[in-house]
Amino acid sequence: MKLIIVSDIHGSETAAKKAIELYKKENCEYMLLLGDVLYHGPRNPLPEGHNPKGVAEALNSIKDKIIAVRGNCDAEIDQMLLEFPCMGEYIMLVDGDKKLFITHGHIYSPENLPKLYGISYFFSGHTHVSGISKIDNLTICNPGSCALPKDGKPPSVAIYDNGKLSIVEI
Repeated sequence: MKLIIVSDIHGSETAAKKAIELYKKENCEYMLLLGDVLYHGPRNPLPEGHNPKGVAEALNSIKDKIIAVRGNCDAEIDQMLLEFPCMGEYIMLVDGDKKLFITHGHIYSPENLPKLYGISYFFSGHTHVSGISKIDNLTICNPGSCALPKDGKPPSVAIYDNGKLSIVEI
């Protein structure tokens, strides 16, 4: 299974379109959205290309290929614009013998892992800081933010390709 993992778009149509372009170029099966899709939040500046309606339209164009969770800046009104479910706190995916736990990061995080056994991968965003680490048999991945990175690095996403992970600049 090949996935693109995208977090913290925060209403940037520019970032959403770059992520969709990479999704298509990489021939990914699904796009995992880790929340904070349309609203920029009160602590963040307006991102480049801020246009929440344009983000919704762009993402809706691949709605059958999106698996999404709710971020701390997402609201029920966002679900009215987005044509795919995005209000769950987490989702579990299974890829062969691997279990993938997908969440935003404001409830479950690397510091507050879910009490579920057998998870192979833990994906969360929220901090806007990209990275891949390992704790025992658990791989933890934060794709960073594709619109508002906070680690001095360029905007990024992650690619999961049959158990291999990489952070990719967009």
